[in-house]
Amino acid sequence: MREFVYYSKNARTSGNFKDLMKAGRIDIVCNVIIQAFFLSNKTREDMHLHLIFDGPPNPPMHFEIISNPDLPISKKDVAGLIKRMLYKQRDGEKKQIFPGCFIEKKSLSKLIDELKSKGKHVCVLDKKGEKLRNADLKDCVFVIGDHEGLPKKLIKEYKKQAISIGPPVYFASQTFIIINNELDLRE
Repeated sequence: MREFVYYSKNARTSGNFKDLMKAGRIDIVCNVIIQAFFLSNKTREDMHLHLIFDGPPNPPMHFEIISNPDLPISKKDVAGLIKRMLYKQRDGEKKQIFPGCFIEKKSLSKLIDELKSKGKHVCVLDKKGEKLRNADLKDCVFVIGDHEGLPKKLIKEYKKQAISIGPPVYFASQTFIIINNELDLRE
């Protein structure tokens, strides 16, 4: 199972938004979900995606989405799923909102600690990291930041495990395509 974490510093943590760009760039989150899960004519069956929203008014929020052929593919439908998940979230519990789609209050650091305790190798994406083509990707969970990046503390802590997809700076959604392509080639 491929596992990714996407961190958004400003994504809204309540469902009362209309404009995706003004809601902490939830438009980027929608693109990330679409690029992580969908191929030309099918849904990836081996994807496990974590989203951490750290924006107002109720941070942090952890979304967990596991491959499901019934996931919506349009940006509008993905945004609707995010809104529904935020509206139905209850503090103190992990709640399944749609098959394979869970939400709970959890920070990025707590999620990373849990993944490490499960034997996952934390691979933070950073332009100064080891080249993706040369990296050992076994049991890797890829941690990707939004257009504002990852918390500096996290980058510093995992500097020796950082991976780079190349010198240019790519959109977060493109990063998912590049990593998935590399993993596809290795299979």
